[in-house]
Amino acid sequence: MKVFLGTSGLDKTWQESFTETVKCYKCKCNARIMFVGFEYKEKEYVCNLYKSKGKRGYWVHDAVAVANYLCPKCFEVTAVLNQA
Repeated sequence: MKVFLGTSGLDKTWQESFTETVKCYKCKCNARIMFVGFEYKEKEYVCNLYKSKGKRGYWVHDAVAVANYLCPKCFEVTAVLNQA
């Protein structure tokens, strides 16, 4: 997995670009981008950790990109994930 700090990773995604901020899942304040993790040509992938079992047991099925945001108010992390 390649890691891109701050805004340098906003376009390292399998779908639409990530945004610089998102609403914190806990307090709804604006959480700011910390880093993006991007899977590409890996030996092992997140999708291989578990099997998807349908309702209440879904799991990703392909390479992922995940943006991690930190809230300056409550110091919680909010993540946004997409897959190839």
